[in-house]
Amino acid sequence: MTALLTAVALVAFASNSILCRLALGAREIDAANFTLVRVAAGALTLLLIRAATASKTPAATKAAATPNRTPAPWISASLLFAYAEPFSFAYIQLSAGTGALILFASVQATMLIGAVKSGERFNWLEGLGLAVALAGLTYLVSPGLSAPSPLGSALMAIAGIAWGLYSLRGRGSSDPLGETTTNFVRAIPLAVLVSLIAIRGAHLSPRGALFAAASGAIASGLGYTIWFAALRGLTAIRAATVQLTVPVIAAGGGVLLLGESITARLTLSAALILGGVGLALAGRARR
Repeated sequence: MTALLTAVALVAFASNSILCRLALGAREIDAANFTLVRVAAGALTLLLIRAATASKTPAATKAAATPNRTPAPWISASLLFAYAEPFSFAYIQLSAGTGALILFASVQATMLIGAVKSGERFNWLEGLGLAVALAGLTYLVSPGLSAPSPLGSALMAIAGIAWGLYSLRGRGSSDPLGETTTNFVRAIPLAVLVSLIAIRGAHLSPRGALFAAASGAIASGLGYTIWFAALRGLTAIRAATVQLTVPVIAAGGGVLLLGESITARLTLSAALILGGVGLALAGRARR
C-alpha cells in the first residue's frame, strides 16, 4: 500500500507542473488568477478532507494531533504563497520538465543548507553531491541558445526556496494535514491581493479555471493528503529519494501531453542535478 500511495502522490506533484503549463501555455488563464483558484480549491479540498476524517479520529488521537502554537503563524502561510505565486508566473516561460527540475533543485538545496545551519555537518559525499547538483543547475540556466528564460528560472528558484523553507518550518509537525489546511486558507487573502494588483491583465476561461482547480484540489490538496499517508511507511531518506522522480515524471508528461521537447542541455542538467542530490542523500544515509 505504501508503494501505491507514494506513486500516486508523486504523479500528483508532477501534475502541478503539467496543469499549470496546460493553462498558462495556452493563455487560458492569467498567472495571478491561476494561483488564486489553485489555492482556494486546495483549501476547500483540505477542509473537506479534515471534516471527513475528524469524525473517524478518536478523541485521544485528536488531542495528540493538535498543532503546537508557534510564534508568527502567518509565516508558514506566507511561505506557501511565496511558493505558489512565483510558480505560476514562472510557468508562463518555462517548460514543464525544466520548471520542475529548477524547483526540485532549489527545494533540496535549501533544505540541505538549512540542515547545515541547524548544526548538522556535511560528510564528503554530501558535499560532493550538493556541488554536483548546483553545477547541473548552473549549467541549465547559463546563457545559451537552449537556456530557459532567466526571469522564469529566477521565479521558479524563488518558489523552490520558499517551499524548502516551508518544509523546514513544518518538520516535526504533529498534525501536518491540519497545518497545511490552515496555511492554504491563510494564503487565500494574499493571492486575492495579487489578483487585484494584476487585474488589468486578468483573463479566465472555463478551461483555465478547471485546470487551476484541478491543480489545487487534486494535485495539491489530495496529493498532499496521500503523501502524508505514504510518509508513515517511508524513512526520511527514502521519502527524499523517491522525490527524485518528480522532475522526470513532469518532463515525460510535458512530452506526451504538451508536445514539449527534451533538449541535450536539459538531459545533462537533469543527470547532474538528480545524481548530485542522490549522492547527498546516500551520504546522509551512510552517516
